[in-house]
Order: sequence, then C-alpha cells, then structure tokens
Amino acid sequence: MAVQLEAQLLEILACPCPEHAPLQVGTPDDPEADFLTCTACRRSFPVRDGIPVLLLDEAVEPSAE
Repeated sequence: MAVQLEAQLLEILACPCPEHAPLQVGTPDDPEADFLTCTACRRSFPVRDGIPVLLLDEAVEPSAE
C-alpha cells in the first residue's frame, strides 16, 4: 500500500538528520512501501495510519551495498 500524503505536506517535511534533506515516498527497494526515505542519509521512516514517524530511533538504516 503506497503512502498517501498531500504534495504540500511532502514539500515541507524534512529528514531529522543534520542535512534536513527532502523525503521521498517508499524505499529504494520498494517504491510502494509505507515509508518515507531521506534523499541524503537514505534512512527510511515508517508511515503509520497516514502519519509519518520522523524519529531517528524509528528509522530503518540503509542496507550496506
């Protein structure tokens, strides 16, 4: 199930990492995942019940490539 967030909300949301980079919907492996992924640090943040959980403790670290 893909994340359904308004475009305006996505424009103002930023990663809590020091870069405060924009977020993109999904993960690199699954663009339909209920996550928002940072374009800088590549951490993925869950979206639960339509609410992004932008806590570093809740983030999924990028897999080593």
